[in-house]
Amino acid sequence: MRGMQAWPFSPSPRLSTRRTWLLAGTAAVLAGCSSAPVQPPADRRTAAGTRSGGAAGGDALQLQAELREALLARTMLVVNTPYTYGGNSPEGGFDCSGLIQWAVQGIHTGRLPRTTSQWAQSSAPVRERGLQRGDFVFFNTLGGPYSHMGIFVGNGQFVHAPSKGGTVQRVRMDNPYFAKRFTEARSIFA
Repeated sequence: MRGMQAWPFSPSPRLSTRRTWLLAGTAAVLAGCSSAPVQPPADRRTAAGTRSGGAAGGDALQLQAELREALLARTMLVVNTPYTYGGNSPEGGFDCSGLIQWAVQGIHTGRLPRTTSQWAQSSAPVRERGLQRGDFVFFNTLGGPYSHMGIFVGNGQFVHAPSKGGTVQRVRMDNPYFAKRFTEARSIFA
């Protein structure tokens, strides 16, 4: 095979350029769900003792817990929908935060976040009560705590829109790739 070199040798400059473009393209595709890292919001409380509810301003949403199953049902409707960078509809495909936005739009009529970091700002940390169906799970896939996200569906699984060439799918939390990149769980439910 003329022009090709065996493994111990460095690749040709042309192959290095192709690899560089491939890596850059892969990073751009994976960045579809990424956003600048943010600090989780402080647990803001009103005089009544509940979190305030403006998603656009960074305050945590606080939806009724009874809406969890409606969110999950809506999410499961779009499993196998193709990944599309910037996508947020069944017709146009989904990226990870677009999937979340679309699913929550079906149970909440207010203004909603779009990026993973905005979703982190608009949700509360899951602590004492533990992870429940409908909670969000966040992963560090690109060097930031909120690079990727999905919706926990129970039984150790979550649904997410993975990357270019993939489809919305259900994956185990203990999947080796995701287990070591898990950042935290957060919730929009009271």
